[in-house]
Amino acid sequence: MARVALDADLLIAFLDPGDAQHERAVTELRPRLRAGDELLIGATVYAEVIVRPLQQQNEATVDGFLEAAGVRFVPVDRAIARRAARLRADHPALRRPDAMSLATALENGAMLHTLDEKLTRVAARAQHSS
Repeated sequence: MARVALDADLLIAFLDPGDAQHERAVTELRPRLRAGDELLIGATVYAEVIVRPLQQQNEATVDGFLEAAGVRFVPVDRAIARRAARLRADHPALRRPDAMSLATALENGAMLHTLDEKLTRVAARAQHSS
């Protein structure tokens, strides 16, 4: 069983059958769910994922999935904020939401699971240097 931090792009695509990345997200996340991996998301990821469902008044679907999957929420603390800032200092092209997702993973000893290839490369370098 692995500890896996989920990025917003993966969850958004997984939960939206109309998303262009939906099939890929299902292919990526389903094995994690079957394996019983420990899944976690940062508070900032949740804030990203829930926007559209709130606009469409179907946020219960997101919350229901996260609860049923046993996803653990990770609040932003000083260590995560500082790690995100360090990541952005080291990788100036890294956007704040991506830095927060990666920092959440790193500070919790988790592998980041994302559909973003550039973020995957940064995560691999960051995890090797940790």
